[in-house]
Amino acid sequence: MTDFDRDTALTRVAEGVFEGAVAEGWSTPRGPLGGYVMALLLRALTDAVDDPARPVRSLTVNFARSPVPGPIVIRATVERAGRSMTTTSGRMEQDGKLLALALASFSTDWTGPDLGHPPMPVVDPPDGNPDSARLLVGHRQPSFAERLVMEPRFGPEMFSGAGEAEVGGWLALAGEDQVNALGVAILADAWFPSPWPRMTELMPAPTIEMSVYYRAPLPVDAPLLGRFTSSTIRDGFFEEDGELWAPDGTLVAQSRQLGLLIKRD
Repeated sequence: MTDFDRDTALTRVAEGVFEGAVAEGWSTPRGPLGGYVMALLLRALTDAVDDPARPVRSLTVNFARSPVPGPIVIRATVERAGRSMTTTSGRMEQDGKLLALALASFSTDWTGPDLGHPPMPVVDPPDGNPDSARLLVGHRQPSFAERLVMEPRFGPEMFSGAGEAEVGGWLALAGEDQVNALGVAILADAWFPSPWPRMTELMPAPTIEMSVYYRAPLPVDAPLLGRFTSSTIRDGFFEEDGELWAPDGTLVAQSRQLGLLIKRD
């Protein structure tokens, strides 16, 4: 069992009810990484569906409260199981308080047109010298970054007051040669927020709502190439669109989230 398996492990204690824990080491400036919370929910929902022929196709999570390291309960419900598609919902709680709500769709393949996907951007290949600390020069490294390997390929320097909101590069879970559906949920949220290059100071950016769309069979080889962009920041909120490609150029996932920039006192 890998560290990632242990950090996302759950125990079924009743029909549709799972117990686990938020592990140490996934912290951001405002609670655990949202993608890590999504991975925990996805594990419960996948176990509830219990059908390898129906992989996850979409996962949407609304975050109500930041968890703290410690025990959690996830209630997973199969809302409908049709001939080809299963629709599920999930609820994560800690000390009786709601943390997050999830909706996910699981489906077999469908016959239809294949119109391709955006080509993977041309960038330098992974060089084997990951160093996420250089991305946040002068700022304390969040603990979750120690669980990743990150090689930047896109965007201006963080907090440089640049005119564009673009970030990304090669990324993977440390020690993992492949990426499964839970790993995709984490990597889709793992790069530092795309508005940060436009900022001149660090502003925590918790996720309010996030969706991940799974576009290729999993697992795939690591690392993945991720690119994340934002166009609008208003009333403190920003949107972020992401794409993740496998090393062979296959589009693995697309993501979209609503985040909140919080000015520190």
